[in-house]
Amino acid sequence: MRFQLTEDQRALRAGVRELLTARFGRERLRAAVDVADGPELDRGLWRELGDAGFFALRLPDEEGGVGLGLPEAVLVFEEAGRVLLPGPLIATHLAAGEVPGAATGETVVTGVDAGGVVEWLEAADVVRGDTAGAVRMRSVDPLTPLHRAGEPDSGDRTDVRLTASLLTAAEQLGTAARVCELAAQHARTREQFGRPIGAFQAVQQLCAGILVRVEVARAAVYAAAVTVDPADIAAARLLADEAAVRGARDCLQVHGGMGFTWESDVQLYLKRAWVRARRPGAVTECEEVLASALLAEAL
Repeated sequence: MRFQLTEDQRALRAGVRELLTARFGRERLRAAVDVADGPELDRGLWRELGDAGFFALRLPDEEGGVGLGLPEAVLVFEEAGRVLLPGPLIATHLAAGEVPGAATGETVVTGVDAGGVVEWLEAADVVRGDTAGAVRMRSVDPLTPLHRAGEPDSGDRTDVRLTASLLTAAEQLGTAARVCELAAQHARTREQFGRPIGAFQAVQQLCAGILVRVEVARAAVYAAAVTVDPADIAAARLLADEAAVRGARDCLQVHGGMGFTWESDVQLYLKRAWVRARRPGAVTECEEVLASALLAEAL
């Protein structure tokens, strides 16, 4: 099969990138991170995302949606991952058409995942699942507040879980691509011993490894968006999680001690990748899905 993007898909990706860069560029990211009382959800931005069709992307035209499919949603969430856009994006996107106001960004929706964790509980208008007695958890990511809650949403269907896992993979892919750019940029501009550090073989190997993992993950994520096969989605999630987490770690290596400082954006990408990697559909679950698929083929 060929998984080349169409002109319309390229235009969609470019449009979303332009919107997010304008509304949540680096200055807005740093301002959000530096809020003394913790992260706050930008309701104005949320409504702009709704107006742009971010949440209603897969709703049919007759239901007031954009009428596109999962491949287009993957492209949109990849762009969200590039800029570390905060908020319960996937939960609100999945609730479009079911929860009034979710499609337009007027209603913020979150949910208790299969592990009993809920993101952005206090900022949400609607929470799917039991949050009685929810307790705040320490989150490694300053822009993803977490609570330990009760039971997950009882109506969480298999197709919804698969879609959420794939969209998480898309976010991880966007993060991996961005840290690849940050590593390459630093390697070109940072000088030691009178020449750019990118001239040294060790740094070249780190950057090459980041790029390879990004491109392999991109192929897997895009393919899974087309096939919607559980094994393909599991493989895509595994590869995207690795590309984001290991890529951010290697990007820190390229930056040296500077990458660990609060002023550096690299540590923010690593922390968000860590948080996403613990969502349902992570390593163990994906490995079990792939093992079952391989066993079924062998039999």
